[in-house]
Amino acid sequence: MSVNLKRYLESEPVETSAPCRIDMGGTLDISTFYYPLRHLNPSTFNIALDLRTHVRLLPYDASAVKVSSRGFESAEYPVDSAPFDHPMGLMFAIAAYFQAEGVHIDIESTSPPKSGLGGSSVAAVALIAAFSNVLTRIGVYRQLYRREIAILAHALEESVAGVPCGLQDQLAAAYGGVNSWRWHGRVKEAVFEKDAICKKAATAAFQKHLLIAYCGIPHESRNINQCWVRDFVAGKHRSLWAEIIHCTQKFTDALKRQDVQDAVEAMNHETLIRKEMTPDVMDDLADRLAEAARSEGCGARFTGAGGGGCMWALGETAHIDRLRDVWEKILIQRPDARLLDADIDTDGLLYRCP
Repeated sequence: MSVNLKRYLESEPVETSAPCRIDMGGTLDISTFYYPLRHLNPSTFNIALDLRTHVRLLPYDASAVKVSSRGFESAEYPVDSAPFDHPMGLMFAIAAYFQAEGVHIDIESTSPPKSGLGGSSVAAVALIAAFSNVLTRIGVYRQLYRREIAILAHALEESVAGVPCGLQDQLAAAYGGVNSWRWHGRVKEAVFEKDAICKKAATAAFQKHLLIAYCGIPHESRNINQCWVRDFVAGKHRSLWAEIIHCTQKFTDALKRQDVQDAVEAMNHETLIRKEMTPDVMDDLADRLAEAARSEGCGARFTGAGGGGCMWALGETAHIDRLRDVWEKILIQRPDARLLDADIDTDGLLYRCP
């Protein structure tokens, strides 16, 4: 039975927001990989950024669900017949899960569209939190915990996508911070474990070691991810995935020791392995950014599954300061490409009720 939220939202609209992320070791958060590789202790690493996605639930006249988001044409459907293969199908799937109608879902992201920063997963986390909040207030649901929100967002995204999806984007959105996520694949417990790499008080100093750039073209990660999954299932590149696990472990261990140079070496090694497996994971401009980073003694990696979107760099502060000027000269050669002004987000999922 559906719940019409119009009159509840007229008196008290709901707004939530969640951060996007940069990452390393991605794909290992997909169950296709971490179950058979569990003996190697796979992990991924991400940093939440204060480029937030805001979701507002507003009252809507029709007994339907309307979704609006920058970069997409607005759409509305009855909750029981909304298409999940629509560009905003994940948002409609979340509304269907909660059987909510009489609501306008307004999504505003402060990161570039399709930038490889986990945008759709972030929006899903924020939207589930918003529905949980309003439905709890009217007594037909309960407030979900961050962990539950992240797991539900992942499950719905994977069901709509029809292909295996990772979970680290949802976790970064829910928790914020600088974390390693260990994918131990246990049966009776959560399949992941959070390991904070940088405490909140130290993030201001740590972010001076980072540089983030949007390459000016949207990413198309699905084909790359499908290629990685297909090859892995077929038995290809298994030794390279083992090496990626080793690189990610070395990277996070180095950051814990505050050994930036060791982390840089592990980061560059991991990027080169990915390029070996999938040459089109980075285009010419991204290749130039990575080469410039290596020349300045920094590490560089694409975000998400690459194929466009963003690149990020890590290095000693003096090296990052030099690299900033070099990257700006490279980025100016493509329209819309630019450095992103983003700090580390330590809050994760936030609620605001106007």
